[in-house]
Amino acid sequence: MDNEDHRSRTGRFWHWFKRKDKRSDPFYLGEVTDWGDDEDDDYLDDFSVRSADDDSCLLTNELRVFVGTWNVAGRSPVQSLAVDVDEWLNLKDAADIYVLGFQEIVPLIARNVIGAEDPTEATNWNLLIGKTLNDKYGCPWLTPMLNPITSDNYHYTKGVESERRDSVSSRTASPRRGQEQPDQCSRYKLIASKKMVGVFISVWMKRDLLTRYCVSSVKVCSVACGIMGYLGNKGSVSVSISIEGTSFCFIAAHLASGEKRGDEGRRNHQVSEIFKRTTFPRLPEDGDNLHPLTILGHDRIFWFGDLNYRLYLDDNLARQLIKKQDWRALQEFDQLERELDDGVFQGWKEGNIKFAPTYKYSSSNCNRYSGGLPSKAGEKQRTPAWCDRILWYGKGVKQLSYFRSESKFSDHRPVSSLFLTQIAVVKPTNPGLSPLRSVIPTITTPNQNGQDGDKKVATSTLLSLIVKDIEE
Repeated sequence: MDNEDHRSRTGRFWHWFKRKDKRSDPFYLGEVTDWGDDEDDDYLDDFSVRSADDDSCLLTNELRVFVGTWNVAGRSPVQSLAVDVDEWLNLKDAADIYVLGFQEIVPLIARNVIGAEDPTEATNWNLLIGKTLNDKYGCPWLTPMLNPITSDNYHYTKGVESERRDSVSSRTASPRRGQEQPDQCSRYKLIASKKMVGVFISVWMKRDLLTRYCVSSVKVCSVACGIMGYLGNKGSVSVSISIEGTSFCFIAAHLASGEKRGDEGRRNHQVSEIFKRTTFPRLPEDGDNLHPLTILGHDRIFWFGDLNYRLYLDDNLARQLIKKQDWRALQEFDQLERELDDGVFQGWKEGNIKFAPTYKYSSSNCNRYSGGLPSKAGEKQRTPAWCDRILWYGKGVKQLSYFRSESKFSDHRPVSSLFLTQIAVVKPTNPGLSPLRSVIPTITTPNQNGQDGDKKVATSTLLSLIVKDIEE
């Protein structure tokens, strides 16, 4: 009985303290209106009781996470594409974290699928993304432009970044008085980058978040499940990252193509393989920090990409519904919708689709779907479909928007979603008790089949930066 009274009092204090903290926190992004379910309250109450014994207090902060996916049809980024990227990233409504997934950043030909990984295209896309983000919210001069990330496998660590910045400053002219170093001036930093043949993921975070929060255990994993089940023309690249007490997993995927009946089974099999084979192994340097090992072990999970699910519908009927913009009727025939209801993605969520199918357009610089009647000679007959999708799993996630952009760069239209997500921040009530935190990334070397190699490099354990309001 005493324990129940203690739990009740602690819970009431927690809810009062949370409301008070939101009003006083200058970084707070706004009220949340639909996260007040009983299960979330139980989780927070349990944590607050446990934290009371650990001489610490749990705070719930919010981050804006932008997730985007784009199949670029094997085309290299050009300077004129900056306008399209700007529209895709929706920079008028800036996010704290940008997670971008690409498919076919190189043509899916034999040389690229079975040959050694070439980081050139991944670097070019990172340069364009960084320039777009930091021209808008930072400086026109940008560290990656001076010292580009030349690897398709990149992880943020404070130690590595400090060494790289020192190396850059020793090789470049000192800035004029009144100017900051470019790396200090940029608002967004590259946190993780991973390429497997044509599948590519790039994660960027606001610089001030890296000093305000403990960002740890940045790890990547690639799963090749294309030709023969083990080549990288299809598959996924994933990033695992912990922000304070909340773990995130981002999966960028390119699944099997085909609109014949039964082709959805191949896609479902690849999803199952990605779930089974995606792992983020613990390292000796992780110590007692029990970071998730698998996709479903994370608190907040986002799965996105060219998932290639089609419509169970005749081509002519599909085009008629598209002409009427009857998205609700069209979605009743969507293959992925069925997998969300009772299939490989059961329990996952997707926002309401209020935009036209994103694939397949006739060619670049074209607003006409491929095929149809009358069809052009040599043009592929494809029933339009929502191939490019963004899903999420876990509590504490609210979708703010879900839309497609109108870039004509490829035969796919890019798709984006903005989320408001909760993170748990544990702060000691005794300022003299500063927990040790670590940033332990793993740098992996892909082999020719797109699988991660065995070489792993771990940074030494670092002291966490203590958030300012603890010290005040």
